[in-house]
Amino acid sequence: MAIIEIEQLRKSFRVYQKQEGLWASVRGLFRREYRVVEAVQGIDLQVEAGEFVAFLGPNGAGKTTTLKLLSGVINPTSGSARVMGFVPWYRENAYRRRFALVMGQKNQLWWDLPAADSFRLHQRIYSIEPKRFERMRDELSEMLEVGPLLTQPVRELSLGERMKMELIAALLHSPEVLFLDEPTIGLDVVAQHRIQQFLKGYQREFGTTVLLTSHYMKDVAALCRRVVIIAHGRIHYDGSLSGIVDEFCSEKIVTLQLAREEDCQRLRDVPGLLEIRPPEVRFRVSRDDVARTLSHWLGALQVSDVVVEDPPLDEVIANVFSQAAQAQRERELAAAR
Repeated sequence: MAIIEIEQLRKSFRVYQKQEGLWASVRGLFRREYRVVEAVQGIDLQVEAGEFVAFLGPNGAGKTTTLKLLSGVINPTSGSARVMGFVPWYRENAYRRRFALVMGQKNQLWWDLPAADSFRLHQRIYSIEPKRFERMRDELSEMLEVGPLLTQPVRELSLGERMKMELIAALLHSPEVLFLDEPTIGLDVVAQHRIQQFLKGYQREFGTTVLLTSHYMKDVAALCRRVVIIAHGRIHYDGSLSGIVDEFCSEKIVTLQLAREEDCQRLRDVPGLLEIRPPEVRFRVSRDDVARTLSHWLGALQVSDVVVEDPPLDEVIANVFSQAAQAQRERELAAAR
């Protein structure tokens, strides 16, 4: 059953075009020029209950705008959306008590107060029964290992610790739908990993539907089976994580570990060479040529080990973004003719 339903959702903004120079600024007081930015251009999307979906795209693609629309922060230009049967921008209290929005670059906790005080405020806002509130607070604090920090002012916490507190605040009322906008931005590798593990365990235990935006592909690989890619306000891919590689990548990366280091030089002119680090050589090969290429080099050299793998996910996603940008340029050229 679809818990999030989006049909032809659009959002455009009028943006003031400020010109450089003093006289241009003066003219702008009397005659302003605007341009229309199509942040979201008629997207269709359905998310089933209990899914953990990655919502990916380059900067300015429309990801955060879509999350703001689904959380009722802004109104659409046209189109429709329902989350758990509610129209988000009606901002009904019954809806606001059943979802949460966490933005990695925005704070919902009081800066100079301990997180515990902000949690008490959330208890009152969401009318959480005291015993349930204490149980959820203690359970989430234990899962994120921040119990001793609850009475410390938020401004004294590290970025990773603050992010954990933000997650606790968002989950105290047990939302059925969770929107995460770059929750690990700016965190070190250890903090990223801990938050990934927490989100994975929490979603598995409570069955929460999660829509995640992130520029860290490790977040996506660790948490999501389904990926939606948006660029220039349009959805360009909706499917499995493995399907992205199959659809948008035509190469494999082959690593040969040679028995004799001196043989590495025989591969210095191989097409698609990436690096030579004796006794290893790495190079790209077309998917269709992997078997033929391996057969050739295994017969010509003494090879002690072979690894054939897909290119890094970051690279594949970047390729999708490039194709989307090219498609957008072609649309703009066609419209200009």
